[in-house]
Amino acid sequence: MAEQKKYEVIVIGGGPGGYAAAFMAADLGLKTALVDPEENPGGVCLYRGCIPSKALLHIVKLKQEALEAADFGLSFKAPEINVKKIREWKNSVVQKLVGGLGQLSSKRKVEHIRGMATFKDAHTLEVNHENKKQEVSFAHAIIASGSEPVSLPDIEFSKNIMSSAFALDLPEVPKSLLVVGAGYIGLEIGSVYAGLGSKVSVVEMTNQIMPGADRDLVDVFAKRNKELFEEIMLETKVAGITGKRKLKVKLEGKHEGEQSFDKVLIAVGRKPRTKNLGLDNTKVEIDDQGFIQVNAQRQTAEDHIYAIGDVTGEPMLAHKASHEGKVAAEAIAGNKTAYEPKAIPAVVFTDPEIAWCGLTETEAKAQDIPVKVAKFPWAASGRAATLGISDGLTKLLIDPKTERILGVGIVGKHAGDLIPEAVLAVEMAAVAKDLSLTIHPHPTLSETLMEAAESLYGQATHIYRPQRKK
Repeated sequence: MAEQKKYEVIVIGGGPGGYAAAFMAADLGLKTALVDPEENPGGVCLYRGCIPSKALLHIVKLKQEALEAADFGLSFKAPEINVKKIREWKNSVVQKLVGGLGQLSSKRKVEHIRGMATFKDAHTLEVNHENKKQEVSFAHAIIASGSEPVSLPDIEFSKNIMSSAFALDLPEVPKSLLVVGAGYIGLEIGSVYAGLGSKVSVVEMTNQIMPGADRDLVDVFAKRNKELFEEIMLETKVAGITGKRKLKVKLEGKHEGEQSFDKVLIAVGRKPRTKNLGLDNTKVEIDDQGFIQVNAQRQTAEDHIYAIGDVTGEPMLAHKASHEGKVAAEAIAGNKTAYEPKAIPAVVFTDPEIAWCGLTETEAKAQDIPVKVAKFPWAASGRAATLGISDGLTKLLIDPKTERILGVGIVGKHAGDLIPEAVLAVEMAAVAKDLSLTIHPHPTLSETLMEAAESLYGQATHIYRPQRKK
């Protein structure tokens, strides 16, 4: 039997959290290995999530923009959709990125061990790949095993009842599709299929699409996309699915009855991947939802084992996992560090995009936190006008006493690219005056942040909204 390999740090899972952790550990001079079943790092995000979905969304946005260009006097022939070529292009984007990560792993001397890892004990992993097993030992481990889609009770995923990962492989464009769940995953993928020609209906058990997001932001998306979906059925749930070629879906609630669809996409959430990791052989603690319990350094109850990303709880976002991964690697290296963000940005890459960070208006009302809300409508933005946009919105949530910026919400084109300035403002405890006095380039959409802050004082140049006298 070959001598057991030993590492200072071993990372389980090659997603954005895992490879960020492994790269940081290696950069800090620690002998590091990354265990993942894929040939290169990337995880669900790069292979079957964030990247393929954004590539496909870009294609359908190009199609829509081409159609809308007729309003500007620029007409094109109706777009011809080649699903095979779209799939190949999407896959090429994925392969380019994961291939680059493989090269970065090699340059950093991070050993990539293919396979599924299981803890044999608190210092030993068994890695199984294609029925071949090997054992590796470690001084420290970082669990970054991620999450997986949740299905509905008594309903299993198949080629017709699709998970998000299967849907993003774009096996075909069905004539009709039901999306179960109107969160960001359901609406993003639903937008892709609708843009490629499917008649898409959406069912959501709560009373609004994008539950948790502020309604005024969601309303802009809803108004813009009245004709995108065949039907949006709120306060309704799926009680059962039968049939093979044609799926019969039983609905309960506000839209009770039975409807038929060619395919169904289930996008009702994700659950942590903690099963089959052998955590019973360690002191690592898991809560009743399956999430690993960690401290500010992402350290588990087994003090040399850390955990990051989706497996540690909400929000399940790639950039949150990457940040946690770096914190964990720094902690292992003995550096003073902690995971304590004031704001984690969230972006829904629909058309229009919706982004927010920090405190939301929904949360402020639920927690009875007093806030002033300062808004700037994009109808007053010169840059928005040049882009043919009239319905975007930027808003700030401001502490009434200190004028500190507590949260920001943006809906409109490139909202995801605008939100980082807002994140920095929240993290740095900026006040509205800081934002209003920061010179923004003209004409850009970034000015909407400045003018939203100016509107608090009744001084926004491009809207007339005098400050109310006390």
